[in-house]
Amino acid sequence: MPHVNMLDVGGLRAGYDKLEVLHDVDLRVGEGRLLAVIGANGAGKTTLLRAVSGLIRPTAGRVVLDGRELTGLPPERIAAAGLAHVPENRLVFPSLSVADNLALGGWTRRRTGKGAARRSYILELFPRLAGRLKQPAGTLSGGEQQMVAIGRGLMAEPAVLVLDEPSLGLAPRLVGEIFAALGQLKAEHRLAIVLVEQNARAAFRVADEVVVLDRGRVVTTGTPEDLAADDRVHAAYLGGGYPTAPT
Repeated sequence: MPHVNMLDVGGLRAGYDKLEVLHDVDLRVGEGRLLAVIGANGAGKTTLLRAVSGLIRPTAGRVVLDGRELTGLPPERIAAAGLAHVPENRLVFPSLSVADNLALGGWTRRRTGKGAARRSYILELFPRLAGRLKQPAGTLSGGEQQMVAIGRGLMAEPAVLVLDEPSLGLAPRLVGEIFAALGQLKAEHRLAIVLVEQNARAAFRVADEVVVLDRGRVVTTGTPEDLAADDRVHAAYLGGGYPTAPT
């Protein structure tokens, strides 16, 4: 059965002031699919997510979410349309409790009456948070803060979840827990996920498709298996062997 494209980005150009960082970037991610975007530092990965979510305004191209044109809209309208952005470095509200951080994520959906059910699901997804709801988010470990940041995004009931370097600075065990949760989200909730990640080996384990970004351009796209067999991709990002699934 063909996958419905939830996010369709075409010919995207964006940058800062007069510096163009992205050059005609195309990518698509379907319902219940995870697209990993990998590349070296400075490749434009974070700029791509910022342009898609409206934090910077594209200079050309299109951003379409579930058939709706979002190009150039402010970030709050893009979020309300169904795109949740989990930024690099987590950016939780450190003095607020875990419960309050999650509640803020659901603000745009507060009238639906589903907040308690959404929070319950997030606590099932990240059981570590269940006993920490009253704890200030700033006192949690880095991995737990990342779980809060993802949970906060999920409280908005997005159709598309974009994540910027969720494994950054985390212990391997916590990376495994977070990436397992991403796999569960796409399988159980048919969520479309765009994962920007420098840990290519971890990203390959959960991705359905991988985009390689270099100097603001898409240089290759394919399945993890196809790209792992590409000598250039393998040498640049994977090193010693194909990243097998964890046991």
